[in-house]
Amino acid sequence: MPDSGKISMQAVRIVRQSLRLFGVLALMAAPAAAVTVTGLYSVEVPVAGSQPQELEQGYADGLSRVFVRVSGTRDVLRNEGVEELLANAESLLQSYQFLRSDTGNHRLRMSFGAVGVNRALASADAPVWGANRPLTLAWIAVEEGGRRTLVHQGSDSTGTGADEQWRRVFQDAAVDRGLPVGLPPARYRDDRELLSDIWGQFSSSVRRSSEDMEHDLMSLVRVSRSGSQWRAGWVFDGMGLDSTEQSVTADTPQALAAAVVGRWAEMFADRYAVAGSDVGESPQVDIVVHGVSNLKDYARVNGVLKNLSPVVDAGATRARKDQLTLRVAFSGEMEQLKQYIALDPRLVPLSDAEVSRMPTGDERQPGGQAQAQSVQQAPQGGIALAEQSTESAAASANPLFVYQPLLANEEESEQAFESLYQVLHYRWQPASIVESEDGE
Repeated sequence: MPDSGKISMQAVRIVRQSLRLFGVLALMAAPAAAVTVTGLYSVEVPVAGSQPQELEQGYADGLSRVFVRVSGTRDVLRNEGVEELLANAESLLQSYQFLRSDTGNHRLRMSFGAVGVNRALASADAPVWGANRPLTLAWIAVEEGGRRTLVHQGSDSTGTGADEQWRRVFQDAAVDRGLPVGLPPARYRDDRELLSDIWGQFSSSVRRSSEDMEHDLMSLVRVSRSGSQWRAGWVFDGMGLDSTEQSVTADTPQALAAAVVGRWAEMFADRYAVAGSDVGESPQVDIVVHGVSNLKDYARVNGVLKNLSPVVDAGATRARKDQLTLRVAFSGEMEQLKQYIALDPRLVPLSDAEVSRMPTGDERQPGGQAQAQSVQQAPQGGIALAEQSTESAAASANPLFVYQPLLANEEESEQAFESLYQVLHYRWQPASIVESEDGE
């Protein structure tokens, strides 16, 4: 049981790697932008205080949100056995931090074990949706008071309060469901013709404006008043999805955004989540090791991983240029595996910024050379929104989330959507280099 008011090194690392959640990868390749969402098992909830019973209620509230996020549906909370799991939420807790407030608005920040949560969901016959998720570029037009506005990335000091409100409610909804959703850059806010195309749901016209923004699919959303309620209607473009309009209504902007994003999350989870019966006893994770340039290095990397205590099995699944991908089956929790890997100085974990700059290996110029990818770095070391400018990313409603590019082509991304755990990236640093650095 972690000490109250103290945060584990794991949670510290997550926070330090935080990035603006509502961002889009700023790469200049063709749109195919599956991302790995880390932080799916971390959550922050309000609590009444720090007494044991108050903390226990916070654990249960946090785990219920994680269950919804990882299963992809709120229906999971009605599954048989879930109530008992929530009552014992502390058993799945890896770390927590009590955030005290002088105004009484205390909050509890928690990280749950990914393997434990997935197995708990499986025990309740619930689906498990992995960390690799499609990136949706949302073009949202709002009509209010006879005026149409575009919901765009970043805070806008020149915009109206309504513009900022809609951005925030959709951002909050995306955080709540762990769904990668991006907004277009602010440069499009005054494009009245584009607004009309979004409102008319003319996908082909909007698609041209999306060519330089990373995404797996687009959604064209029109929001308006419908009597005393708000209505949102949307169409999808991409990934072979049905392009007919779907719609929801709600009493408030917050409820409307939650309903829209919730429907999107359920659609993807229905397509990619793994059935509880398929969640094996030995979890598997893909580890990409960069800088493996010959068979000798390959053998050494494979040997290092196979000799780690938590590793049940390890084998290469793909070798491309100097990148070696291995599928590793392990016991225990993901963090334990990372700690064991950290004991070998030849495997150096890559930061989010380093991973973001890595080419996928599929972008080729006519001469056969890999095309350089331009990534705009956000102030916190994350990835900024899809615009080649100095505009900063929108403020995240939850600093525990990190998006990393999946670094896979379209076919590999489709397969990776069915993986349960985040892809881990390391740089291979041969022993000679390590010894040289130690000598210095």
